[in-house]
Amino acid sequence: MPYVHIVLALALLEFLLFGLAVARARETYKVPAPATTGHEVFERYFRVQMNTLEQLVIFVPSILLFGAYVSPWLAAALGLLFILGRAVYFKGYVRAAEGRHTGFMLSVIPNVTLLVGALLGAAWKLLRPAFG
Repeated sequence: MPYVHIVLALALLEFLLFGLAVARARETYKVPAPATTGHEVFERYFRVQMNTLEQLVIFVPSILLFGAYVSPWLAAALGLLFILGRAVYFKGYVRAAEGRHTGFMLSVIPNVTLLVGALLGAAWKLLRPAFG
């Protein structure tokens, strides 16, 4: 599981960096706290951060459960794809809202795979003794 934990830490580091980018955008585009609107580009930075937070709520437990019940190596690989997807999402969305789709798919697909795999892996562990 150390690979899973490293990937998890990298995902959290990426989220921290997104937060710092939002802080810089807030200053650049003159959007005083606590406002979350006021300049279109700032709003895209902010949406990247918030969407990533929304995705992390699924990602963090799913990667841990998938790693425990299915495969830590595969969990780590899917986690790296999630991180890459978030980076592509960030770059695309900050440029233009229409540019977010590829990065979104590159992070949602691993997230869904991790979640469904975790659920099936846990169910299989629970039900396996019943099947001998």
